[in-house]
Amino acid sequence: MTYKETLFFIGQSLTINHSNKNKIAIEKQLKENSVDWDAVVKVSTGHFVFPALYCNLKRANFLHYLPEDLVNYMVHITDLNRERNRKIIAQAKEINELLLANNITPIFLKGTGNLLEGLYEDIGERMVGDIDFIVSNKEYLKTINILKEDGYDILEHNVAEFHRHYPSLGKKHNIAGVEVHKRLLREKYSPKFNYFHIKDSLIKLNNFHLISNKNQFHYSILVHQFNDYGIDYNTISLRKSYDIFLLSKKINVEKYLQDLILFNNEVHCFIAIQNKILNTSLPCLNNHETRKHINNYYKLLDNKNYREKFHKNTKAKIITLKRINLLINSIYKKEYRDWLVIKIKEKLRF
Repeated sequence: MTYKETLFFIGQSLTINHSNKNKIAIEKQLKENSVDWDAVVKVSTGHFVFPALYCNLKRANFLHYLPEDLVNYMVHITDLNRERNRKIIAQAKEINELLLANNITPIFLKGTGNLLEGLYEDIGERMVGDIDFIVSNKEYLKTINILKEDGYDILEHNVAEFHRHYPSLGKKHNIAGVEVHKRLLREKYSPKFNYFHIKDSLIKLNNFHLISNKNQFHYSILVHQFNDYGIDYNTISLRKSYDIFLLSKKINVEKYLQDLILFNNEVHCFIAIQNKILNTSLPCLNNHETRKHINNYYKLLDNKNYREKFHKNTKAKIITLKRINLLINSIYKKEYRDWLVIKIKEKLRF
């Protein structure tokens, strides 16, 4: 199987319990014994959907088509992830109670928010890194101080003060790092979607405050396209795609797109690519921009040399733009000047 074939097999496998056409197509491949399982393990692990793949194949009663040792490995990894997520939920509960007791309302985001909201049929499906939440600007520093007083320490030191979240915090015997956000998106896009855009439509569940399904759908796409530079690299994350697919079952996607004022191109391009990989049919524009995006994405998938060269050049452009932005902002923003001095000192050490 090529990388493209592997990616499409995994993507469609994540939807087999919601799409009969995909279920039939995946079972046909399984019966033909044409699946390169080494490639599937590698790609699904790289996209952090290995447990989700297992859970969907299990729910569809397809595990008997897989090699027995692979199934055993999948069970083991998913069990470990499920236990980790139980601990993450317990840690989030502890943080939530601590901050609420201090009149601070954390709004949980991303994977942790989805776990708390009950998005997944099995909490073992979602691989979660950090516990992400956002608070209001006036509560930001107070939140950090409370967590530090509770035993949390900085885990990463190479994060600028002007970054969208505070450096990851960790506490002894707790399993996950904690990222306290002051912004949802990179600074350039932050004024267009941030705390004030989500605070009035929250879900309150078991004393947790969660971003609404519509805003979570929107935010998940924007995180990939902007924070992870997905629109620049013309890539897609299967983990994000799976989240967005499940969230699409809880909202009116067509109405969401009709109401969309900003980020139209980025949102429609993401959905267009996701529809191809997952073989789904979420509403999206079929215009010049989306067709161009899809065509270039296919070109990247089909040509490894072109893909590596394109990603290398894109990375160089992003780094250059970051440096230019740092220099410009350092002229009139103290936190940028301080960071620039730190980076210059680091360079002079070598």
